[in-house]
Amino acid sequence: MKKHLLFLGLLLGSEALTSCESFLDKNTDPNNPTTTTPNLLLPNVIAMGIQAQMFTALRTPYITQYLVSRTANSGGNDQYYFTNAQSTNTFNYTYFYSGSNIPGMIKAGQDEGSPYYVGTGKIMMALILSHATDMLGDIPYTEAFKGSQNYTPKYDSQEQIYATVFQLLREGAVQMKRPAAENVRPLYSTAPSVSGDILYQGNTQKWVKLAYALRARQLQHLSKKSTYSAAAVLAACDSAFTSSADDAQLNFQVAVAPLTGTTNIFGTTRANFGTATFASNFVKYVNGNGTFPGVTDPRGPIMTSAATVGTAGIDPGRGGGVATTATGGVTDFYSSWYARDLGYFEVITYHELKFIEAEAAFKAGNTARAFAAYREGIRAHMAKIGQGGSNASPAVTFSIITPTQIDNYLASAAVAQSPATLTIRNIMEQKYIAMFLNPESWSDLRRYDFSNQIYVNLVYPSYPTNVPQASQPLKGQFPRRLLPGLTEVQYNPAEVARLGANDPDYVTRPLWWDMP
Repeated sequence: MKKHLLFLGLLLGSEALTSCESFLDKNTDPNNPTTTTPNLLLPNVIAMGIQAQMFTALRTPYITQYLVSRTANSGGNDQYYFTNAQSTNTFNYTYFYSGSNIPGMIKAGQDEGSPYYVGTGKIMMALILSHATDMLGDIPYTEAFKGSQNYTPKYDSQEQIYATVFQLLREGAVQMKRPAAENVRPLYSTAPSVSGDILYQGNTQKWVKLAYALRARQLQHLSKKSTYSAAAVLAACDSAFTSSADDAQLNFQVAVAPLTGTTNIFGTTRANFGTATFASNFVKYVNGNGTFPGVTDPRGPIMTSAATVGTAGIDPGRGGGVATTATGGVTDFYSSWYARDLGYFEVITYHELKFIEAEAAFKAGNTARAFAAYREGIRAHMAKIGQGGSNASPAVTFSIITPTQIDNYLASAAVAQSPATLTIRNIMEQKYIAMFLNPESWSDLRRYDFSNQIYVNLVYPSYPTNVPQASQPLKGQFPRRLLPGLTEVQYNPAEVARLGANDPDYVTRPLWWDMP
């Protein structure tokens, strides 16, 4: 059919084409515009780009053993059975729903003289690329975002993607530091309707801090490389977030009619974790009966639920979680702070940054700075989630964590008490607690090779005794990457094959930054 249509087009000749163009110019459909202004593109770029991470967060909490399946031997999430379909939204929201709008937004910003839209575009491109490559490995960039000109872009190496990310962050920060007077268009507006920067409401300084926070995170990923520089990580931290008010996070909203409930990716409306409960690996850190005997973390009943506190949680593959009954069988997960109706999805936060700083300072031999940053990371996270509040469905009231409780926890056996006694394990296990459900925890686990010396509660999934070892998906190895999205398998199969992504051991192969 395409051949016939193309041949017919060639027969029309230049005169017919000119006439057709003129006709189309006079009959443009106002309900289907082909161009727009950058302020109308940026909300979608931000929302869809962050949603890519939300969809990843439906997969990685099982890998990092924050959550497990309620059903024993389900052959599902917590037993590391992977399919291409599970990665599709991570890929599609990166490339089609968010990234595809960024080049046009940058060009529109350049053409009209609005450098803030150029800067936010570059920083958002860096954000979505960095997440996609950390989850998937090699990804398209140099041939991507060309629409119908190229449906089968080549995949660039992760090393190339990292170089691109760092360049985009540098260039984006430069644009965001330019004076407002140089911008034709405001970065954020509420009249006649909301447009522009829905992340920071036009605060350009926070965008600059975000660029440096992302730089610090990505530089820290290189800790296995000979080129790793703790000093570079610390320098980025110095220019990044200074409090939790700088956190990059997207607030969930009340659903638009005819839908009901909320947009929370972890909540009851979207029901993504209806078959999930809390993993023993996580619960043992906060319940006072596991990793830190006698130290009950005041975050425990907030981050998990009243039904989970005091228990050991469930190991992956074993199942056996018990649902609460007060709300008609809603799982205990939905009673947690992260599943509340109008919460938010955290992309990168001040408390994460403090743990990045602590790890980098420790590696640099500056244990005093490491100790201070480590304790500030704990304090910041406890203060953030300990502000109380409630959830409508199910009806839950979250407790307040007082300054005294925070001080008592910081003085407990769960926390290192001096620079001299601080260890990498101390830093990483507290970071693991504070990063609950965030896909970035998987990056840390990979960097430390899933070490039981660091992550002391980590266990390998159990399988039915009648299932032979040969049929177990990863044969005793932890996963290092997700599979390419199903859309790539269908429409870009040559590149998928070139990556070796059809091989049975593909997900166990370390990424570029995961190797020396």
